[in-house]
Amino acid sequence: MVFNSYQFIFVFLPIVVVVFFGIGRTYRAWALRWLIAASLFFYAWWRPLNVLIIAPSVLINFMLARLLQRLCKQQSRGTARVVLLLGVAFNVAFLGYFKYSNFLVGVVNDAFGTQMVLARIILPLGISFITFQKIAFLIDVHAGRVESFTLQDYCLFVLFFPQLIAGPIVHYREMMPQFHDLTCRFDKDNVSVGLTLFAFGLFKKVFLADNIALFVTPIYERASSGTSIALVSAWIGAIGFTLQIYFDFSGYTDMALGIARLFGVRLPPNFNSPLRASSIIDFWLRWHMTLTRFLTAYIYNPLTLWLSRRRAAKNRTGFVAPNKSVWAFVELLMFPTLLTMLVSGIWHGAGYTFIVWGILHGLFLVVNHAWRILVPKLWRDRPRNARFMEGGGFLITFACVAASMVIFRSPNLKTAADLLRGMVGLHGIGLNGSGLKVSALWIAASAFIAFVVPNTLQITSRYEPALGWKPSSLDGATATNRIPWVPSLAWAVAVSIIATISICYLGGQSEFLYWQF
Repeated sequence: MVFNSYQFIFVFLPIVVVVFFGIGRTYRAWALRWLIAASLFFYAWWRPLNVLIIAPSVLINFMLARLLQRLCKQQSRGTARVVLLLGVAFNVAFLGYFKYSNFLVGVVNDAFGTQMVLARIILPLGISFITFQKIAFLIDVHAGRVESFTLQDYCLFVLFFPQLIAGPIVHYREMMPQFHDLTCRFDKDNVSVGLTLFAFGLFKKVFLADNIALFVTPIYERASSGTSIALVSAWIGAIGFTLQIYFDFSGYTDMALGIARLFGVRLPPNFNSPLRASSIIDFWLRWHMTLTRFLTAYIYNPLTLWLSRRRAAKNRTGFVAPNKSVWAFVELLMFPTLLTMLVSGIWHGAGYTFIVWGILHGLFLVVNHAWRILVPKLWRDRPRNARFMEGGGFLITFACVAASMVIFRSPNLKTAADLLRGMVGLHGIGLNGSGLKVSALWIAASAFIAFVVPNTLQITSRYEPALGWKPSSLDGATATNRIPWVPSLAWAVAVSIIATISICYLGGQSEFLYWQF
């Protein structure tokens, strides 16, 4: 069951919300249990076996967390560390079996010329997101950041259906205080904000992303069949898919934020107009923000800290001014960055293209960090440098992101390489292709929305649409002030029109791109 389906919008969601508020008037605890039951039903809708796969994992992680909690209270730090490592290993192995077994068999076949065949393993929905949340929870329990929890609390945290399949990736300590404080009563502000966010997200998905896919998908299909793609079509495929996946994933996130808000829960922000970024560093602070937060907190920072301590033990300088050295840069910044982004690529999918995509973004980030270190020394005119980064930095960043998205979208590296060759004109210009004008108009209109129009969180920022999101935290707040969302008749009409247009586009072949991850 997807968010953009008739079953979800007109049957499942209304029933869940009405029953939740109905029970919540007298039995708050049972209203929360109703959410857990509804989440399990939602997860089982596509394939009931999913619940039988994920439930044992949830219970095992809960028991491991309980054991960690008890060991930490007993000051058995060594044993607790072993349990934590076993818990992380279990979750990685669980994810690896379902997501990477077939890929690893293919790697062995490619490397040694064997013909091993593994029965096709069906990937449970959202397993990557669920696994990261469970790992983060175990680490937080071990670190003492989570002090008390019940089985009901843990199930609600892991299974809450708005963010169950494709995030945002949440932390226990930011979600459970909200659940504990829920009144489980109808609140007109929460419902109006939630419906608005849902309508905006639905529009992004079914009207923008799905229509862009109509001319982007054939380009990649032709490329994968061996057809050479000329320059114009290659760039339409690159920019078009970049816009498609942005509206697809940010649309899903808006819908998830809206659904959670109906129940009075605020999920963390996950997108802040990333395609407007003027550097790759800025891009990753705006794109899939909760994934960046996880990778930084649980991989990059611990690795950098360990490497820094190792250098200090050997009386070698760290990576701080004025003692920065090339080797310190390589060891303390380049290596952790490349490893972290490699993990990001592997997490996104089982394939060579995802590995290359992750490493490529790691290289982009390394170059960006090196630029920030060297430019102040070589380019003394800071105002001029700032002006260049506003324009030139934006164009370079978007070109890098779009080119990398070609690799992300392509079924294999050969197809990606052919498309990239087309993007530099090695297959001709191709100005006479069919449908180029329509494609260009869709890209221009979609790009205007992505680059210029205030995003959903900015429009609704007065009502904290995401956890911790305030007007003062937004860039471009002056643009937001021109069209602030408020509960009014005018906005009710506008949102209704947006929702009606979106509903008219329901029913086609459509699935959220990130659900496969």
